[in-house]
Amino acid sequence: MNPVMDTWTVDRAMRVAEAELSAALPRRWAHSIGVARRADDLEQMLGEDTTLLVAAATLHDVGYAPRLATTGFHPLDGARFLRDEHGADERLVRLVANHSFALLEAEERGLREVLEAEFPLLEEPLLVDALVYCDMTTTPDGESTTARERVAEIVGRYGADSVVGRFIRRAAPEIFAAVERVDAALVAQPR
Repeated sequence: MNPVMDTWTVDRAMRVAEAELSAALPRRWAHSIGVARRADDLEQMLGEDTTLLVAAATLHDVGYAPRLATTGFHPLDGARFLRDEHGADERLVRLVANHSFALLEAEERGLREVLEAEFPLLEEPLLVDALVYCDMTTTPDGESTTARERVAEIVGRYGADSVVGRFIRRAAPEIFAAVERVDAALVAQPR
């Protein structure tokens, strides 16, 4: 790994996310920091892609920032912001756009074709699963949790019949499977 490039990428992601989230949405900022911490713990599994994962983890919810919420769909709003205002790396933008099975939520919102056209799913399954793992095993306050507890918390917070509630219940089997794949990959790592 190139430590200078890694530090710059993660530092820049932190600065951008902090500027957009810390004051306006402090709980969302705490969650993002927690997700980034989880991502950093996956270095042995991901190697040089860890920097990309930590940056994506830090920025995955930036689209919730009030000034960025143009469509009301945070993965799309965040990815557009990173692409258009920051010229962010394509892999980073695609991870943010598609984090945690966002295509399913996009479908609920009538935005699936838009998301797929602008930001195709990254064809790097371990990296995609790793971001799901980090997001879905971190509470809104940035603490560790299980994926099942996290899904239940989201349904409870938004309501089962809301767009987010319907999406997360549809996505739950895929979320649990992604978390299990990452857990298996972590167990397989040499100690």
